[in-house]
Amino acid sequence: MTTTSVDPKRPGTRVHVQRFGTFLSGMVMPNIPAFIAWGLITALFIPTGWAPNGILGGFGDMNAVGWQGAATSLGTAEDGTTFPQYVGLVGPMITYLLPLLIANMGGRMIYDTRGGVIATIATMGVIVGSTIPMFIGAMIMGPLSAWLLKKVDAIWDGKIKAGFEMLVNNFSAGILGAILAIAAFFGIAPVVTGISSVLETAVDWLVANNLLPLASILIEPGKVLFLNNAINHGVLTPLGVQQVEQNGKSLLFLLEANPGPGLGILLAYSFFGLGIAKASAPGAIIIQFLGGIHEIYFPYVLMKPIIILAAIGGGMTGVAINVAFQTGLRAPASPGSIFAVLFQTAPDSYVGVILSVIGAAGVSFLIAAVILRASRKGDLAAGSTGDLGAAVAQTEAYKGKSSSVLGGLAGQTDAAGVGAGRPLRNIVFACDAGMGSSAMGASVLRNKIKKAGIEGVTVVNKAIANLDGTADLVITHQDLTDRARTKSPNSVHISVENFMNSPKYDEVVELIMLNDNEVTR
Repeated sequence: MTTTSVDPKRPGTRVHVQRFGTFLSGMVMPNIPAFIAWGLITALFIPTGWAPNGILGGFGDMNAVGWQGAATSLGTAEDGTTFPQYVGLVGPMITYLLPLLIANMGGRMIYDTRGGVIATIATMGVIVGSTIPMFIGAMIMGPLSAWLLKKVDAIWDGKIKAGFEMLVNNFSAGILGAILAIAAFFGIAPVVTGISSVLETAVDWLVANNLLPLASILIEPGKVLFLNNAINHGVLTPLGVQQVEQNGKSLLFLLEANPGPGLGILLAYSFFGLGIAKASAPGAIIIQFLGGIHEIYFPYVLMKPIIILAAIGGGMTGVAINVAFQTGLRAPASPGSIFAVLFQTAPDSYVGVILSVIGAAGVSFLIAAVILRASRKGDLAAGSTGDLGAAVAQTEAYKGKSSSVLGGLAGQTDAAGVGAGRPLRNIVFACDAGMGSSAMGASVLRNKIKKAGIEGVTVVNKAIANLDGTADLVITHQDLTDRARTKSPNSVHISVENFMNSPKYDEVVELIMLNDNEVTR
């Protein structure tokens, strides 16, 4: 019998898809400012824009406004007279500027400056050889042409006589660039045009049959696993740009960028979560909803994977509302901040887009809240509030690199559940002097315990130097916890950032009640 061994270090399908998506993202994301500039010009100057302008938008009779620039073509009025027409800014930017920027970046990623130059040359072939914006063609020809030049240069690397390096390098790149541009014109452009047509037809079919919301079943889990870039930058962005050229807006830009699903999940954790997840969720909302960094909510999903249902439900709701209102953005919203989304929203789409964000957040909040409430008692009974640090580490593993945004979550510690299973009757607030802040904290917790109807629990405040090891629970400021542990090693220790207003006090009350029930069983 023969056996087949699998190399554990060999990347799996998920890793390959992730790397491919990351590479596509690396070509597109640095050029987002150019997309924003183009989106703004489009919103202002096309016939349906905020300030229609035939010169900049490229439509109408330019003689009517006295423009003396060079005419690019002649238009014919209803009475048979001719007038000069101009391309404007909108068309050339989407046809030439944006694809060439993407191609140049892809070439640079493979072979630095020389790769960027030949990528730009070769991509002109697919641009001129097609009647649609060649974003997919740029993503193909950019890296491919740079890789080919790198291989060609390797043939005579170190073999060129001194003084002839510049001559050989320039002519080799120029000749190869010309060959690739011609090949792209006749070979790549028709193929990419056909692929784009098939993808556009598929998207139109989904929209016509009201099935586009189902895309969230793939997109939302893909976001958490960092697998979405391949779909987003490889399919949705190129098709979305084509739709903007035709209709002035595209719904495809909203499939992933809607911050509503993540907002709903973080709100649910803020109200119904436990431990550090509950304490950190409000801050994460600011980063996710206002800053547009969606990855901040991924660890909250990974802590309790069933929460992905909330993200899917919210995403589907947002897409359905956008489909119903026929909304769209003028350009990609990156990062996915509510400000970026509203900035790129087409003038006739604000109501639908805003409702889609609210609806997505509301549905994801309701689903996540039900899940968190249903599992709350079991989590407390098991002494588990979710390991946010482990979830952050898993998120960074999926991403393939560390994240400065997630780093703030990873270093925090849980409060609830640390003393599960033992009665907490003697609680001490400790600080340097044993007065002031610790006294106020003790007063806050005593009031919460009294309101909960718990009896037989003492809450006092002491100086750390006076801890004698008899306390069941010691609460200190996070900077003093290590010192308190040395004085009272057998106690349960909880760190807080603020003695006056810490969400951990509510969790301590829940823990006391839970442990009392366990003892009396």
